[in-house]
Amino acid sequence: MVDQHLTRRALVGTAGAGALAAAAALAGCSSAGGEAGSSATSGSQGKPVILVVSFGTSYNASRHITIGAIEDAIREKYGHEYDVRRAFTADTIIDILKERDGIEIDNVEDALDRCVADGVKTLVVQPTHLMDGFEYTDLADALEEYADRFDATALGAPLLDAPEDFEAVAAALGDAMASYDDGQTAFVFMGHGTEADANADYATMQDTFTARGMGAYFVGTVEAEPTCEDVIAAVQAAGYSRAVLSPLMVVAGDHATNDMADTGDPESWASKFAAAGIETTCLLVGLGQYAAIDDIYVDHVESAIATL
Repeated sequence: MVDQHLTRRALVGTAGAGALAAAAALAGCSSAGGEAGSSATSGSQGKPVILVVSFGTSYNASRHITIGAIEDAIREKYGHEYDVRRAFTADTIIDILKERDGIEIDNVEDALDRCVADGVKTLVVQPTHLMDGFEYTDLADALEEYADRFDATALGAPLLDAPEDFEAVAAALGDAMASYDDGQTAFVFMGHGTEADANADYATMQDTFTARGMGAYFVGTVEAEPTCEDVIAAVQAAGYSRAVLSPLMVVAGDHATNDMADTGDPESWASKFAAAGIETTCLLVGLGQYAAIDDIYVDHVESAIATL
């Protein structure tokens, strides 16, 4: 049985993106959707620019309704004043999209060079990163190297920055999961994990859920701590025999599809939860598909603009 899970931002997205994502119990998870295409810039010479920087994804269906949704939310508020442009940090993904689909997307250096060539004087860079990890630091360093080529620059905060961001994310996820909340189901959010100090943000997110009385909400990571096994133990200790798994990532891409939801892989989270006797439903829904999450990024753009 497939349970279609739609978000407000997905419903108002580009026609043809369709019903995105789906959640499926134990049989696995799938998603559907599309993207009409994307360009590296929207191209008005000299106009102030908001450069939205993402890791990127080669999953076309997810890209439009996650990264694209964040960009659209920023464009809805600031598009009359700023040229909203896109850059990805993952060169491998950029190369795949160019070779496979003919989609050209700038990396950060190319995007900054393009802004200089276009005579841009005011530049706001807004990452879609979740936290202040290595990639965010690299982005800050890159912008600093180009700072003398612009009259004014500003770098927006990642999604999880101030305490109010954690609160807003917790509230957004609580609202998103409300239709699944029968009082007997755990909600597990799978993050990527990092060796950077920012990995502590996952514990802060967990603490925020707990402080809000959201005891059915659990946070884990693919490549750091808490591990999948840590989360399973916590879910069992809390007495839950059912769980909804969802990525704590902007995009429901490779990690969500394979590391989380691939029931054919005994190492996936879905398989491990099932092996532990926990009935599992997977949601291939990236954070960017939730309008309330997109709005946090818009707020961070507003804060960055205020510093110019």
